[in-house]
Amino acid sequence: MQTRSPAMYPVGTQFMTRGKYPRLCTVVNIHTTTNLAGNVVRVEYVATLDFCGQTVADEHVCEVTIARGLVSKQD
Repeated sequence: MQTRSPAMYPVGTQFMTRGKYPRLCTVVNIHTTTNLAGNVVRVEYVATLDFCGQTVADEHVCEVTIARGLVSKQD
């Protein structure tokens, strides 16, 4: 069985959502699922965004979504 690498994006990573009204999201937690052998089989991220003055959490964000909308930090 092939093992996955741990999370690619650290907590605090910002990305933009897709769609007609893109929003800025921030990764606040990382959920990893392991099997009995201790291999990481799934990595999901928890991200938050501001909507109408409230903080909304999205609990099932995959790495591809973050990679697609990654916001680069300019120094």
